[in-house]
Amino acid sequence: MQLRFWASFVVFIGSYFPLSLILLVQDFKYELFWAPICWPPNGTTCTIPLRNGLLSLSIFFVSLICVFITIGVLSTVRPKTPVRVHEAKYIPAELMSYTLPYVVSFMSLDYKDTGKFVGLLIFLGWMFLITYRSGQLILNPLLAVFGWRLYEVSLSYLGDEKRYPVRAMSKDDLQLPRQAVSATIQDVMLIEAKRSEADD
Repeated sequence: MQLRFWASFVVFIGSYFPLSLILLVQDFKYELFWAPICWPPNGTTCTIPLRNGLLSLSIFFVSLICVFITIGVLSTVRPKTPVRVHEAKYIPAELMSYTLPYVVSFMSLDYKDTGKFVGLLIFLGWMFLITYRSGQLILNPLLAVFGWRLYEVSLSYLGDEKRYPVRAMSKDDLQLPRQAVSATIQDVMLIEAKRSEADD
């Protein structure tokens, strides 16, 4: 299964939800932290305590919605292909490419600094194209928060004794040889251990 371009874009934006939260916190006017709560904002006596309220809140909520859509998409994938997992090695997710924008966010990045903000958007655009074209978009470190783990797996298909090395994501412990079912998104398998059959 190949994710469509817009579905891939949603997954990518959702993966940077923590970055949007960091930028939102950096945009907060801390001098107004103890000010009385007022509603509704009128722009004069009652204002949102953010320097760039509309932009920072929009980016935050869009990325939050994308996280929920990503989880929803993964929950709709129904692995059906029977496989036998022979060996599985847990590998940490590739964090370097996802970490760089976070480092940039602490280098005085501000929504008002148009040059740096546009530069960050261009960088993220290239990151999206690279991960999309390489078929590694689904390897999203944020998914670890929701229980997904990345494995290097040696498996065989039903009726085929040959073992195939693949990269797979699963919410189940794949360390022991076991029966499972799988589905493929881009070049990454999603594996779900069979609950109804005893593991050998």
